[in-house]
Amino acid sequence: MTRDQGVEKPGMVPPQPAEETQTSLLPPGWQSYLSPQGRRYYVNTTTNETTWERPNGSPRTPSSPGPQRNFQPTAVNGYHSSGTPVHQSEPVHMSLRKPTGDFQNPGSPSPGKKQSKESTITINCVTFPHPDTMPEQQLLKPTEWSYCDYFWADKKDPQGNGTVAGFEILLQKQLKGKQMQKEMSEFIRERIKIEEEYAKNLAKLSQNSLAAQEEGSLGEAWAQVKKSLADEAEVHLKFSSKLHSEVEKPLMNFRENFKKDMKKCDHHIADLRKQLASRYASVEKARKALTERQKDLEMKTQQLEIKLSNKTEEDIKKARRKSTQAGDDLMRCVDLYNQAQSKWFEEMVTTTLELERLEVERVEMIRQHLCQYTQLRHETDMFNQSTVEPVDQLLRKVDPAKDRELWVKEHKTGDIRPVDMEI
Repeated sequence: MTRDQGVEKPGMVPPQPAEETQTSLLPPGWQSYLSPQGRRYYVNTTTNETTWERPNGSPRTPSSPGPQRNFQPTAVNGYHSSGTPVHQSEPVHMSLRKPTGDFQNPGSPSPGKKQSKESTITINCVTFPHPDTMPEQQLLKPTEWSYCDYFWADKKDPQGNGTVAGFEILLQKQLKGKQMQKEMSEFIRERIKIEEEYAKNLAKLSQNSLAAQEEGSLGEAWAQVKKSLADEAEVHLKFSSKLHSEVEKPLMNFRENFKKDMKKCDHHIADLRKQLASRYASVEKARKALTERQKDLEMKTQQLEIKLSNKTEEDIKKARRKSTQAGDDLMRCVDLYNQAQSKWFEEMVTTTLELERLEVERVEMIRQHLCQYTQLRHETDMFNQSTVEPVDQLLRKVDPAKDRELWVKEHKTGDIRPVDMEI
């Protein structure tokens, strides 16, 4: 599905003309956006902090302060998880992206999955703007394919008949990345074993006595060949040692507690989603109770039209009070639901931005260490080349005539040639 399609991805509301001017006056690292209701909010692209209030240090103050809510995650082992937003006295409906803060009105006659055909639709206890009537929403990060914009809805589970939450998909991406990082470390470990075995074999071969009796300048060159093997073995041992300390070990130890942190994060978001489901169930229960009270009131009103009596009038007053109370209960439940959805929304924005940052950090870390691997590999090649340079120099000095001269002088038996025998 493209960036502009369907219920799962409502599109963008074009920013107001003042958007770029507002952004240009913000402190470094801050961006401003508009909610579908026209309220401006601010996102720090460095810390992932999100707030309704214009950041301190900016030249201007917000034109519509309104209630404010600042939320920023708590750092745990390098991961921001379970940050609790600071709520003001007035509840705020932060329907900035896909979920909407406006639940069904208390008098709506259609409980169930679709809450209001005019403006909203509720899927798996999350209320979204209806694609046929709601204006398109502005993406939180319009210029990027950001996690915080595309994982609000649930997705059908390919392994079964259920659904998988969008956040769960992001979480699996993070855990898969950790597994890939671990497998890369294991791969480098296998490479190290090859280097160590190779160095061991080179060192062993350098001690071989084959052709050790070669003489002269060629013998010297041959001895240097065997010595170069010992030197090369040492180079590969150093290479394997650096691979371990500078590539394998950092890959293996990067974010040692990552899975535990992700589990905490998963539980936190899941708890918020369960709370949202509980609030939704309360709304449906209150809606059903209101419907029953309204039916009871209507029935008693009809009875009054048929037979006028003091008892019937008293019953109508009592039924009207109960109906009013049921309406108040529904409004209270809807308000609690909207607050729960707002909190879930805020935590989703903060946490998905943090997951996005962690993924960028992971990829960059691996890239840097693989670059270190290639650098070490180039250095090894250079050192290997230096081990054979003395061999090249001696080979250029090999002189068969000189070797013959030296050998003859050492092993000659006499320089008097034989002559013919005389009679």
